[in-house]
Amino acid sequence: MTQPILPPQTILITGCSSGIGYHCAHHLKNLGYHVIATCRKPQDVARLSAEGFICLPLDLADENSVNQAWSNALSISNGQIAALFNNAAFGLPGALEDISRQALEYQFATNVFGTQQLTHLAIKQMRQQGFGRIIYNSSVLGFAAMAYRGAYNASKYAIEGFADTLRVELRQEPIDIILIQPGPITSHFRQNALLAHQTWVNASDSVHQKNYQAMIQRLEKQGAAVPFTLGPDAVSNVLINALQRKHPPARYRVTLPTKLFALLKRILPTVWLDWALAKAGGSGRR
Repeated sequence: MTQPILPPQTILITGCSSGIGYHCAHHLKNLGYHVIATCRKPQDVARLSAEGFICLPLDLADENSVNQAWSNALSISNGQIAALFNNAAFGLPGALEDISRQALEYQFATNVFGTQQLTHLAIKQMRQQGFGRIIYNSSVLGFAAMAYRGAYNASKYAIEGFADTLRVELRQEPIDIILIQPGPITSHFRQNALLAHQTWVNASDSVHQKNYQAMIQRLEKQGAAVPFTLGPDAVSNVLINALQRKHPPARYRVTLPTKLFALLKRILPTVWLDWALAKAGGSGRR
């Protein structure tokens, strides 16, 4: 039997330097949870530690870093971590024909490989302790593909595949596997995505150069770049429900675009859905 995760139980959250992870860490801490936050950069670890968090360095792209962070988290929590929130991820925008193998490996190292390595460690511990919940922060782009987001689309599709498979494989175990699909949320995601694009994509030598100019303007825009953008509290509220509900659903769709495209994917022929997704993505402008 599964069990709700209630304060003061321990939850490990990845990607807490800003945005959704940062907000969720604060929300859970305020509710009385024992939060173990993680960040990739040492300066962010120091900043969150100064704010009163237990914060560990964790670079999901580094296998040794994942193992060390998990070992440290177990030590801090006296060997019992009730829930893992796989939140850390980043986007690498660009047309797929401009994304090299090396760039894809860079994208997947964090969003997929490191996340699953940490998940494997959590499953082993949760089976031993007799309970646990693993929650993935996915995306509307985990089931609805949009142009110039191919590397990120693929990484989130992979996460959804892992979660769906684990849910079946662990159905007789006291471990819940849950997906959160946010959609547009206020965060630093666009700033980080712009840096990744500038690092990995040779825009000046691309047939998509003109569309990239519009895409970059969107990524540089301050505040909400698309309609129906919600604050990170929309995700933290869903996360609390996923932790505390006795029988949580397999998926939480947070924003209107996520709910809309989930519906359209069920009812539209592929050619119509492709048109709607192309329109929504606006060749990278939205």
